Amino acid sequence: MDDALLAKYQPVIGLEVHAQLLTRSKMYSSDENEYGVAPNTNLSVITLGHPGTLPKVNRTAVDFAMKMGLATNCHIRRDNLFARKNYFYPDLPKGYQITQDKTPICYDGHLDVRVGDQVKRIGVTRIHLEEDAGKSMHLAGETETLVDLNRAGVPLIEIVSEPDIRTGDEAYAYLTEIKKLVEYLGICDGNMEEGSLRCDANISVMLHGAPEFGMKVEVKNMNSFRNVQRAIAHEIERQIAIVEAGGEVASETRGFDAVTGTTNGQRSKETMNDYRYFPEPDLPPLVIDDAWLHRIQAELPALPQQLYARFTGELGLSDYDASVLVDQKEVAQYFDGLARLTPNAKAAANWVMGPVKSYLNERALAMEDFPLDPAQLAGIIELIDEDKINYSVASKQLFPYLLEHPTANATGAAEALGLLSKTDGDELGALVAQVLAGNPAKVAEYRAGKKSLTGMFMGELMKLTGGKADPKQANQLLRAALDAG
Repeated sequence: MDDALLAKYQPVIGLEVHAQLLTRSKMYSSDENEYGVAPNTNLSVITLGHPGTLPKVNRTAVDFAMKMGLATNCHIRRDNLFARKNYFYPDLPKGYQITQDKTPICYDGHLDVRVGDQVKRIGVTRIHLEEDAGKSMHLAGETETLVDLNRAGVPLIEIVSEPDIRTGDEAYAYLTEIKKLVEYLGICDGNMEEGSLRCDANISVMLHGAPEFGMKVEVKNMNSFRNVQRAIAHEIERQIAIVEAGGEVASETRGFDAVTGTTNGQRSKETMNDYRYFPEPDLPPLVIDDAWLHRIQAELPALPQQLYARFTGELGLSDYDASVLVDQKEVAQYFDGLARLTPNAKAAANWVMGPVKSYLNERALAMEDFPLDPAQLAGIIELIDEDKINYSVASKQLFPYLLEHPTANATGAAEALGLLSKTDGDELGALVAQVLAGNPAKVAEYRAGKKSLTGMFMGELMKLTGGKADPKQANQLLRAALDAG
């Protein structure tokens, strides 16, 4: 679509993110909450909705919802009610979903996200607790639909944003931040492919300056952040084309086809009345007192934005370095521990983003599998900073040795391997003279103007010292000797 035509319109986007909670049991029963087991095994009469059964709220799920609310700067509701949302699907055994309607546990929050070099504040309307439905499966070549009810009743929080998002890039940044938060809090694994984190997008377009939003369309079935971007881009162009042609955008639910990159109509959009909400008669009000709230506040870990502020402010790292380090919880925590053991934060960042990540990537390991604790890596950095060893020797010899001997410390290992520098200035000066004496033709070329030969002389010098000379000191002595002729 022509850029000028796109520029006439203002997209308006709101996101609804469902996060499955990492509790051991389901939202309203003691059935196991476990992914990947045989179909229809994590079931009881409560999940199946048998007459006479009574639900009970999962306290840990409430804890998790409160943590997410605090992490997104929400107010926490003290008096909560549950409601029945009535609709029939074959994968919802009771014929209704127990959720929260007018009393979401978290409300009126916001999240600041980085989009390029700008920070955008996106409102969080509400976060409410509810239960998941089961899963319908359609096998290739089969006409029947199979239903696995293991997922029915699994605890969910639904995080609903304000319609503050204007581009696919902003949506991507918001979702990335949501994913980081649930992972840092330990309440959801954030796996979109397995469905533990799911996103629906409400999208509309309007002319710039129009007094009202356009008719919104809900897009579902997006299993990656990239597909959310693609779906938003397609839907914006589709709606603009309809309006430009004089038509009206229908309020409907559409699915996203990742193969074609297009959306397709599924059903007309339900209204709130279609769900016939009414208070859940089998659950008493959920009251959150001061002690409960204060306990949850005390349990909150350092979150990505707090660590980012510490890394760029107190530690003086660049925006890029800080962003890379906070992207994964375990990496950020490891670096934070390392930075508290060494004054050289930049070197610590370089080691974590360089040799450490390379080691993990080559072996497909997670950060928690890294064999060295922060104190051992801090010991390597200290040896380099004190000119007792150079980076090349540290990264190519000492670091690999420690990985194979994770109980050793850096100084002891360097001494045992004979890696510590033993050449003082006089010794190094004598070796420089030896290198020049052995290469008279090259010395003449250098002094005739071929300064690029410095690297060759450095290489010869390092061979004589076994790589143990301080590069800075060696380079200074070498240049002084060459220029003295």
